[in-house]
Amino acid sequence: MSAPADELIAADPAVRVVSPGPLVPAADFGPTDRLEGWAATAVVTALAAVTRMMNLGSPTDAGTPIFDEKHYAPQAWQLLHNYGVEDNPGFGLVVHPPVGKQLIAFGEALFGYTGLGWRFTSALFGVILVALVVRIVRRISRSTLIGTIAGLLVVCDGVSFVAARTALLDNFMTVFVVAAFGALMVDRDQVRERMHVAFLEGRITATPWGPRLGVRWWRFSAGVLLGLACATKWSGLYFVAFFGLMSLALDVAVRRAYRVDRPWTGVLRRDLGPASWVFGLIPPAVYLLAYAPWFASETAVNRHEVGQSIGTRQWYQPPDAVRSLWHYTYKVYHFHSTLTNAEGNHHPWESKPWTWPMSLRPVLYAIDDQDVPGCGAASCVKSVMLVGTPALWWLAVPVLLYAAWRALVSRDWRYAVVLVGYCAGWLPWFAAIDRQMYFFYAVTMAPFLAMLVALILGDILFKPTRNAERRTLGVIVVCCYIALVITNFAWLFPILTGLPISQSTWNMQIWLPSWR
Repeated sequence: MSAPADELIAADPAVRVVSPGPLVPAADFGPTDRLEGWAATAVVTALAAVTRMMNLGSPTDAGTPIFDEKHYAPQAWQLLHNYGVEDNPGFGLVVHPPVGKQLIAFGEALFGYTGLGWRFTSALFGVILVALVVRIVRRISRSTLIGTIAGLLVVCDGVSFVAARTALLDNFMTVFVVAAFGALMVDRDQVRERMHVAFLEGRITATPWGPRLGVRWWRFSAGVLLGLACATKWSGLYFVAFFGLMSLALDVAVRRAYRVDRPWTGVLRRDLGPASWVFGLIPPAVYLLAYAPWFASETAVNRHEVGQSIGTRQWYQPPDAVRSLWHYTYKVYHFHSTLTNAEGNHHPWESKPWTWPMSLRPVLYAIDDQDVPGCGAASCVKSVMLVGTPALWWLAVPVLLYAAWRALVSRDWRYAVVLVGYCAGWLPWFAAIDRQMYFFYAVTMAPFLAMLVALILGDILFKPTRNAERRTLGVIVVCCYIALVITNFAWLFPILTGLPISQSTWNMQIWLPSWR
């Protein structure tokens, strides 16, 4: 009687069982071409610095800020000369948290109350944004080339460009959000590395829930950055919620990948508590810390509201300073919640979220068409318009559909995480559709759109099943598309920077009736 096959295998160690697929993921925890990666990052970042910093102090409104800079530049100047506290009674309420204006104040401290002063920090953050996008896409794609392409797309994106050259708050929040996203991508790779070590040490099956993953400092950093985003604009809360759920989903994925017996329960037991601490406590703590000058002030708006419009503190209530801040926060919320079309609040350049993906209704920040010299015509036009580069933004619908297909059908985690970032800056605005809105709310969407397009270009370049001829054709298509984006950006450059152009050129720059 012959022995069973498994006994024969056990008796002969030379005989191996061949699995139909890998039992665990490959030991891939990030790109390895560090020198090439940093060189590419430096080149693209330098290009961003040249474009963002060039002629930064122009234009102005007769030496004063343009558009909503008229709110933030004076408030930042007041922060600088009023012990970090703003009141700005001429505008009624100070409707946004202080971090963005504190950053603007830094530039004003260096260069004074000038266009360069109130825009310098925003431009610096615009340069940082490009570097972040290069590093993030390089990491998730494992390709320095694709990361470089993503950075070039952000450099040539009209939305990211204009946002970096104006003293508004959205660019600061975008950088904090993208940096938090990048920290979570590093955290993903680090967690997979720790799980792989646990697998090699035989600790995966020690419990049904898998091993503990230790202190996750990159995720902690993401919480701090998201707190800074919320302390710049309240819409940072959307990213806290979306990124928190994304982080837990990535934890489920890694436990499933390493064959943990009960991955969902493992996440609930091992990861939910630390994640709740990072995303539920750290951002509010950072938010309150941003108000340190307000807490220290004796004359800040509503600082000592307890005992006036609100009653004295009961034993179960928070300290008086926190209650006063809550009171003021509610007043700001009430202001925003009543700024609706139904209440008669309309603006000629407002837009709704369904127009944002294709930049159908941009925002005209400044225009001067009366007796303007400098273009060779009798009268020129100088304007600054926040508009997305059409070669990039007009592809948003097919890009989003393809990304959703790759994320849901092909289960490509790269597209899934970038879609989370894009949707966090877009979908929540549909919940308050009657509210007065503007296209500059979509500034946070721009880097994630560039990431998605870069990933698609990477699929065109590196699809392994293609023969040499198709790979060559893919290289040609990608190069032509990048050249088209650069050319499109160069064409729009005058209306993004306020350069004087003739009336006929201005008419040719306005491609859609909704741009007027």
